Amino acid sequence: MDEQVEKVGRSFVDHYYHLFDTERASLSTLYQPNSLMTFEGQKILGVDQISSKLNQLPFDQCRHVIATTDSQPSSFAGGIVVFVSGSLHLSGEEHQLRFSQMFHLVPTPQGSFFVQNDIFRLNYG
Repeated sequence: MDEQVEKVGRSFVDHYYHLFDTERASLSTLYQPNSLMTFEGQKILGVDQISSKLNQLPFDQCRHVIATTDSQPSSFAGGIVVFVSGSLHLSGEEHQLRFSQMFHLVPTPQGSFFVQNDIFRLNYG
């Protein structure tokens, strides 16, 4: 498997969850006007709506602990599909929440990546 794909996937995951946990408003820089997020079954289109959803979550402080990161090359425009599993620790909560998240990263003309697709689910059970 392409080592570069794995490296980009891990770097993206580190960057994404660092921003989420420390300066959530900055996540908007990772999305584009045509980005699509499915958050717990709710479809959200565009950087403004995605940013609004993430910034209106009912908690301020959280910490993501990543258990696994799997990346694959996408045949779409040199993209990368990244699947993440882990747990979310909320400030003041005793129990952690397990989650899974999938990102489809698409390269930009500037040589970085943006999130084309983002699917997030809490894992119950």
